[in-house]
Amino acid sequence: MALKAGIVGAAGFAGIELVRLCLLHPEFEPIVATSDELAGKLVSEAYPAFDGCTDLRFSAHDSAPLDECDVVFLAVPHTAALAEAPSLVRAGKVVVDLSADFRLKDADVYEKWYGVPHTQRELLSQAAFGLPELFGDGLHQLARRHAQGEGVLVACAGCYPTATSLAAYPAIHAGLVGEGLIVADAISGVSGAGKKPSARTHFCFADEDLQAYGVASHRHTPEIEQILGIPGRLVFTPHLAPLDRGLLSTVTLPAANGVTQQQLEGIYRDFYNGHQLVSVLESGEQPRTSAVAGTSRAHVAVVHSERTGAIIATCAIDNVGKGAAGQAVQCANVVYGLPETTGLQSIASPF
Repeated sequence: MALKAGIVGAAGFAGIELVRLCLLHPEFEPIVATSDELAGKLVSEAYPAFDGCTDLRFSAHDSAPLDECDVVFLAVPHTAALAEAPSLVRAGKVVVDLSADFRLKDADVYEKWYGVPHTQRELLSQAAFGLPELFGDGLHQLARRHAQGEGVLVACAGCYPTATSLAAYPAIHAGLVGEGLIVADAISGVSGAGKKPSARTHFCFADEDLQAYGVASHRHTPEIEQILGIPGRLVFTPHLAPLDRGLLSTVTLPAANGVTQQQLEGIYRDFYNGHQLVSVLESGEQPRTSAVAGTSRAHVAVVHSERTGAIIATCAIDNVGKGAAGQAVQCANVVYGLPETTGLQSIASPF
């Protein structure tokens, strides 16, 4: 197929992972990697892991030949995609946005949580949500539209929403969750905060430390509520851990009357049957970030607490893989009619 790929914002963690995944992909050929700061440099100069693997150079954003690309990945901060995506879609490209700009279907909610105007409301209504295991139909609709010559836009789910939703969605979808608050406590590696260091992510402060942040105010809250259909019910607390990569979300949900462990496990296995990148673990096993680091996989477990009447659902992902770059490639695969796992690493380092 030889599809030409562009990565906007390629110098960041998600962006450079996209470069790596596209280089390994049998159908996507990375021809553009943008970074104003590193413009003109070989990718392998900034990231020696690519030495001998590619002669790709970083381009400045404004001069990047994105018109030559078939698929463009936007690994950019929020608001940047509002400016970038419209012209690319008009030009007939497949645009896969890793930012938050097109995830929230209610533009007013976006403006409330992100504090900026949403300037592309019409395009927002056309975007498909990028979490294939839960919203594959929307991606298949984009595939049909693109096959007819249209440019299309995918809004990839965020890392915390991905893990939290994969953990909780089957129970909610099956009607096994009662009324009341749903509590999600999630822990992410430092790469989730982006490449630019801060007082919170500097090695000397992050090492040997755990801390909650964005308490009762994190911007992924409305996205998770949108995915799960639980407006106003989520208490979401993210935590930073001294990991390079990895994310673990533990979701506590009130169980409906009559729920059993056997029933829950059966529902989860049936729900994810056929989804090759999600594994439901055996009873008694729990997800570990080390088992998915460096991959686009998700490990899920579910436990019913008879004593408290709660469902505890957990999910581990790589925040840069399934939580960002890997998911973006997975979505692009669907839009192009390729197997979802094409070009995606599915085996983590065993130790």
